[in-house]
Amino acid sequence: GIEEHYLTADIRDAWEAVGLAATDPSVAAHSGEIERRLLDLASDRLASMDETGLDVQVLSLTTPALHDLGRGSVDLARRANDAVAQATARWPDRFQALAALPVVVPEEAALELERCVRTLGFKGTMLCGRVGDRNLDHPDLRPILESASALGVPILLHPRTPAPAVRSAYYSGFTPEVDAAFAMYGLGWHYDAGIQFIRLMLAGTFDRLPDLQVILGHWGEVILFYAERLAAIDRVSGLEHPIASYLRRNLYVTASGMFSPDYLARAAAAVGTDRLLFSTDYPYQYRPSGDARRFLAECGLDGPDRVAFAQGNW
Repeated sequence: GIEEHYLTADIRDAWEAVGLAATDPSVAAHSGEIERRLLDLASDRLASMDETGLDVQVLSLTTPALHDLGRGSVDLARRANDAVAQATARWPDRFQALAALPVVVPEEAALELERCVRTLGFKGTMLCGRVGDRNLDHPDLRPILESASALGVPILLHPRTPAPAVRSAYYSGFTPEVDAAFAMYGLGWHYDAGIQFIRLMLAGTFDRLPDLQVILGHWGEVILFYAERLAAIDRVSGLEHPIASYLRRNLYVTASGMFSPDYLARAAAAVGTDRLLFSTDYPYQYRPSGDARRFLAECGLDGPDRVAFAQGNW
């Protein structure tokens, strides 16, 4: 499973110190049993993996990660990555990792990604969309993208809660609970992540960095279902290739615990079976009783394609 999340007490406390819950409702959602599972990188997590049938988790810092923290996030990132490295060293056949990066300081983030990959053996990084008021295609953030491309590792582009102005315009007017759910896991998270990928594409990122690989969860964060409409932008984009080419050359797609054979088939049609990855979105989508392994057995892929989905493509 390549989208499996964790949290550290240091980062939780840093969110609280800056009052992040007041502007991002996802912070308040990390509580109770969800928080307990996020903080655990040992026996309870392994037991949950065994129960659902997952052999390996690729660990990534949960949203909103370090995107809203200042220069102090450089030290927070190093400590989080070192803690996860200890877990991967203790259980190398059960855990891998994606780097947590201090994205507000892009040059430092690029160096930390290099340290994580070259020294700690991490497999890539996870980004959570906007950094302050900058989208991921902003020129300031290019050092991170360039580092990932040079190192030959992927970027998992994870959802985050839309900006307050967007939430006010599109995701408000109901109860606070409904507004938050609508803006997060109901829909807003997924539009936000998909739009970030489209922005990277339209900004020419994959023309400048043709080897850069991005992973979108939740079967492509909506955009694959509108691939035909996106293709109409080819008439005005000025890009070197059709949009469909970037979907098949620079994008991988993972399940994120949405165990739907129909969504899998649509994703395969858009990007190819060699670009499908498995994930359970632990602990958010965790369901006991062998749920993940059962989906793999019944997903509609056979033989080499199923092996590729389960592990080979990663």
